[in-house]
Amino acid sequence: MNFKEELEQRTREAEEIIKSYLPKEEGFAKNMAEAMNYSMLSGGKRLRPVFMREVYSMFGGTGKVIEPFMAAMEMIHTHSLIHDDLPALDNDEYRRGRKTTHAVYGEPAAILAGDALLNYAYETAFRAFDLLDESDMEEWKRVAKALSILGKKTGIDGMLGGQSVDVENDKKEQELDREMLDYIYENKTSALIECAMTIGATLAGAREEEIQKIETLAGKIGIAFQIQDDILDVTGTMEELGKAVGSDEKNHKTTYVTLEGIKKAGEDVKELTKEALNLLMELPGEQEFLRELLLSLCTRRK
Repeated sequence: MNFKEELEQRTREAEEIIKSYLPKEEGFAKNMAEAMNYSMLSGGKRLRPVFMREVYSMFGGTGKVIEPFMAAMEMIHTHSLIHDDLPALDNDEYRRGRKTTHAVYGEPAAILAGDALLNYAYETAFRAFDLLDESDMEEWKRVAKALSILGKKTGIDGMLGGQSVDVENDKKEQELDREMLDYIYENKTSALIECAMTIGATLAGAREEEIQKIETLAGKIGIAFQIQDDILDVTGTMEELGKAVGSDEKNHKTTYVTLEGIKKAGEDVKELTKEALNLLMELPGEQEFLRELLLSLCTRRK
């Protein structure tokens, strides 16, 4: 298997699915749709939709019911980036190598575009019901459970809860302690990766104990991903990352690197990835690509 080519193919497939669910730029709300689509089409790894579909396939899923959830997942992630970049929060002007939404459309439009994407994500996920056979009650239950996961992992007990604690503690002179930083990472970053992977397993009909194992390994990968992000904010370049570097220091933000140092941070990324891979080996299905994808996260430079 050529991992790079396989990743490019899966990313392209996810991109096409996402595009097919974007709002039309027409009518009185045309400008809002344009701002939403500007952010959605600005590139990115499409990591969460790729994770979702790969786990779905690993557990034997073959239908199109996964597709609206893939698009919804990326809409929610993009909503969080639009709001993170706002002047009231990180005040970043570049994301994925080009101007952020508020820098192009203005702050009020960016706030509304982020809000609209979050709501549109749930509208999109509900469209999964349109793809079901009316007589297949088991599949209807799976979609309902997947919607429940989507709601919980992105709300106050997940991504938004983590973001709120992050914002509350921004620019404080006193450093966060490790317990609170772990809470932020587990919710602001890990929750969406857990969401993507557990939805994939759920829609494919995985057993409950398998779904729990997927959730645990996804949590480890999510934290490793965020720690690597912290490392790159210190060691990366604008050309590599497509966004400003040193923003954590600029905003006086406590990160894993500021608490533990770069050396320990790098070691923990490797250890968390190893633990996740060990859990993956306990699960059924074809895992080669997913294994390589998880490994690539701990060495990425962007």
